[in-house]
Amino acid sequence: MSSVPQIKVPATYIRGGTSKGVFFRRQDLPAACQEPGEARDKLLMRVIGSPDPYGQQIDGMGGATSSTSKTVILDKSTQPDHDVDYLFGQVAINKAFVDWSGNCGNLTAAVGAFAISGGLVDPERIPENGICTVRIWQKNIQKTIIAHVPITNGEVQETGDFELDGVTFPAAEVVIEFMDPADGEGSMFPTGNLVDDLEVPGIGTFKATMINAGIPTIFVNAADIGYTGTELQKDINGDADALARFETMRAYGAVKMGLIQDIEEAVARQHTPKIAFVAPATDYEASSGKQISASDIDVCVRALSMGKLHHAMMGTASVAIATAAAVPGTLVNLAAGGGAREAVTFGHPSGTLRVGAAAEEVNGEWTAKKAVMSRSARVLMEGFVRVPGDTF
Repeated sequence: MSSVPQIKVPATYIRGGTSKGVFFRRQDLPAACQEPGEARDKLLMRVIGSPDPYGQQIDGMGGATSSTSKTVILDKSTQPDHDVDYLFGQVAINKAFVDWSGNCGNLTAAVGAFAISGGLVDPERIPENGICTVRIWQKNIQKTIIAHVPITNGEVQETGDFELDGVTFPAAEVVIEFMDPADGEGSMFPTGNLVDDLEVPGIGTFKATMINAGIPTIFVNAADIGYTGTELQKDINGDADALARFETMRAYGAVKMGLIQDIEEAVARQHTPKIAFVAPATDYEASSGKQISASDIDVCVRALSMGKLHHAMMGTASVAIATAAAVPGTLVNLAAGGGAREAVTFGHPSGTLRVGAAAEEVNGEWTAKKAVMSRSARVLMEGFVRVPGDTF
């Protein structure tokens, strides 16, 4: 039996927001993997441990959830007035593909810190103490993101007292601004409507708000699909029929948004669009046992990622929620009580999150100027990942 030695690739394992991912500098990747293509995808899948028919990713760095099956490649930016180029790859768990169609808002919280520590930000831009403003070019969606990273004694500060529901321990707060967050694949409301009738053969017709902001997202009313908006992962992820219905709805919504031409294409585009459901604010118990009061939130939101209900909320979907809430008449806005607003606090399975957004109507078209949220990030491990030498 022949054996192939493993190769070592410099990498850092980081928690960003409520996600975890393996971060690389592009220059540290094997030469064949420094450009888009089959070799790069094979490397990232092997690092994460996919495809895994067992769905556990035991032989890799992935954690068998959409929140922990993520990769990031950073490089000095080629864009004027930007510091770093940020490329995100969502690795499928039991299928052999990497989805490059969207951003990860949670891991964005770690991009600025990694760029500073990895020498991708010019030293003169880094204060000895204070806040370093890192200008990020998000390559997947061709958008600018600004990360405000705390610096203490010339180094990234990771510890602090900022608490984020869905993350057990406190850390330093990182404020993130998503500039012009419409996704970049067309109008913010690609159908031209704030609310559409989404026809899903064999399932029904549902009111839906479909928006490109942060990440393409389809919002439906929880009550219309038999839910309350207070569900936790255990209530949905063990129901194969429910997950199949959500995936079918997502596929038909993707077609209506113009993201794909045929529902069959949705299989190879699992990262986008997201599908979520909303309900008016109500009391519920979060997954940690924390009691959430209706008086503490504006709206309840649950979202699915890579075919499963998310344990908290994706950062990019949080941008979509805030932007939709800022536009009077969307399902998110109506569930939050209607009217104009520049921020929304929503309840998710792990707790609550406040996100700000500014939207305005210009010549009959809604646009978003920016969305702002706070996240945190922490390096968990750094060094090398190893993969068999014949991986790519």
